[in-house]
Amino acid sequence: MNLRRATSPIPSGEPLHAAFLGILQIADVLRRALADILQPFRLTLSQYEVLQVLRQTDPDALTCREVSERLSSRDPDITRLLDRLELLGFVRRRRERPDRRVVRTHITEEGTGVLNAVDKLVGQLQTRHLGHLGAKKLTTFNALLKSANEA
Repeated sequence: MNLRRATSPIPSGEPLHAAFLGILQIADVLRRALADILQPFRLTLSQYEVLQVLRQTDPDALTCREVSERLSSRDPDITRLLDRLELLGFVRRRRERPDRRVVRTHITEEGTGVLNAVDKLVGQLQTRHLGHLGAKKLTTFNALLKSANEA
């Protein structure tokens, strides 16, 4: 799926409106393409993001709250999401001592293996949709996104 062909033309006119709609269109195309990549691995977008967060913090295990705070999108039921990942064998949870109310989650070897397999495909997706911009434009694009996100 080519990003430039998969979306309708970005509207001309008001630059603010055009930028807003363009970002929504690009996000939708990338989200759908990523969901297609994840499907054979039995992962949803939210589960993928949780595994990414846990891999970045490994070997430190995180509480539900800590996982939730690090996600880019809100998931109202992080506990069930972790339950499903645990059933798949991608995460493991353990109770803290001495406070047994605290449950920490970390990624398993199987979870890391799945992410490693997905990484190559995600890299290809990124290259296919954004690689043509080149390093200089991507640096500018990232700075603009960061600036917009700070508002």
